[in-house]
Amino acid sequence: MALLVVSGCGDSGPTAAEAGETLKSHITELMKERHALDVRITDSGGRDIPCGEGKAKRTFAAVGKDSAEQRGPDNLNDLLLGALSRVASYRIAEDRGNAPIRLANDKYKTVIILESPGNGQYGVRGETECLPNS
Repeated sequence: MALLVVSGCGDSGPTAAEAGETLKSHITELMKERHALDVRITDSGGRDIPCGEGKAKRTFAAVGKDSAEQRGPDNLNDLLLGALSRVASYRIAEDRGNAPIRLANDKYKTVIILESPGNGQYGVRGETECLPNS
């Protein structure tokens, strides 16, 4: 009987480390889907950022170049948004136009922000929700 109770409580979602690896995978795959050039990791993540109560979050970020240097940030964010749909299912959490687009995935407990900084330059960063350390 005790075994059933334990196994019923065990699937409460990912840990911070698991969600962090998923986030890294999603952002890396997104850059590949867009065929971004000269991709650089600007935040390699891989460490817990304490949130309190035994929980933590993880981060990850990357930048890259588009083959058409004249494309503006809004167009680049739209292209990233379209490509992300081929990587994983994210919902738009915030899109005010002419600003970063914030996307969330409730299953994986991850948030991705599309924030291309200038013409021809992709920018993507993300973080996990505050999740259990283990």
